[in-house]
Amino acid sequence: MAESLINNLPGTRDLLPEELVAWHVVEDCARRIFRQYGFLEIRTPIIEPTELFARGIGEDTDIVGKEMYTFLDRGNRSVTLRPEATASVVRAYIQNALYRGSGITKLFYFGPMFRYEKKQKGRWRQFYQAGVEVFGPDHPAIDAEVIEMALRFTESLGVEASLQINSIGCRRCRPPYLEILRRRLQGEISGLCEDCRRRAHTNSLRVFDCKVETCQPIILNLPSIADNLCSECSEHFSRVKKHLDDAGVAYETVPGLVRGLDYYVRTAFEIVSRELGAQNTIIGGGRYDGLSEVIGGPPVKAIGFAVGLDRLAMILPEEKRRSGVWRPDLFIAYKGEAAFRRALLLARDIRRRERSCMLDFSDASLKSQMRLANKINAAHVLIVGDDELSRDTYTLKRMHDSRQWEVTPPELTEYLASCADQGEGQPRSGPRRIE
Repeated sequence: MAESLINNLPGTRDLLPEELVAWHVVEDCARRIFRQYGFLEIRTPIIEPTELFARGIGEDTDIVGKEMYTFLDRGNRSVTLRPEATASVVRAYIQNALYRGSGITKLFYFGPMFRYEKKQKGRWRQFYQAGVEVFGPDHPAIDAEVIEMALRFTESLGVEASLQINSIGCRRCRPPYLEILRRRLQGEISGLCEDCRRRAHTNSLRVFDCKVETCQPIILNLPSIADNLCSECSEHFSRVKKHLDDAGVAYETVPGLVRGLDYYVRTAFEIVSRELGAQNTIIGGGRYDGLSEVIGGPPVKAIGFAVGLDRLAMILPEEKRRSGVWRPDLFIAYKGEAAFRRALLLARDIRRRERSCMLDFSDASLKSQMRLANKINAAHVLIVGDDELSRDTYTLKRMHDSRQWEVTPPELTEYLASCADQGEGQPRSGPRRIE
């Protein structure tokens, strides 16, 4: 009796080759843009001590309270699959003493994150993020530059998005504001949804994240933190906006914009897309001065953002998606055992010269091999048969315009190199046409 099929867990999925085309375009663009601004890549463990996130993100957040994948390992330690990367990067920054040396450290990362969330479009229990973190200065120009870089990234991908910004105060001016907010929420508690009633006691700022329709009139009339900033936070936010203005960056100031993690202070921002539904944020970030001390490190100023790769890949424009489609430079079609052995030798040589090459191992007819070459969208087909073996000269066909000509192995190598230099199918000298 056959065993039943084992499927993947709910909220997870396989990213198949066709789907990953968009992901590669997004990731390659991110690496290119981030490096232009001086960021270096870091990779942290997927699994971390639970206390790192409990302290760093906040015990009263939904992430820590309801969404983390936490368990005891064989050493009886409480460990967690990382729900976000900033706390991990800060831990690595402290543990490896990256604060010694230059006055600024710029890092970027890619990787999977894990949260046990309700399933909905654009939200998965294993999801993927790219992100950046800047450690060192707290100059408002750094905030503006990080935001500008995030927008350059989305613009380079051809994704239409808009910037929303706010200041959520600091550890001096936010507590008095939270007291005002809690008192107001208590007066409105009967009209709030179940989640907002809980947040009113545990994490009042998160009420502003609520999307429940019946809560919106109440939320719109809540006191704004913008009216309760201390002079230093107000001045810092004004200077951030001035630097964005100087850079020609368009933005909307949204008083209700907050971030769902306790470590954020002062600048908070989101880049949103109208092409998504309720889960419309594709980049979110802000300043988190003080997080280093919370998890046992030295005082460090810091700012960063995270990119939702799943959502960004979903809305990548078709022309950008097509630009990432892989196609082999050459497909070798052969006829006969001797031609097959020669095809293997040719393929090995071509790959050693940094060009991609494929061939069929099923001993199919020449016609079937040509159909396969079309199916995989090969740029060129090299035909190897008895006649070609005897002359050590092969027939090369350029697939996009069906032109074909004879080449020797050195001429093939030169031609493929010229395609790499000047663009696919554009040799330095014209082919000898076979009529």
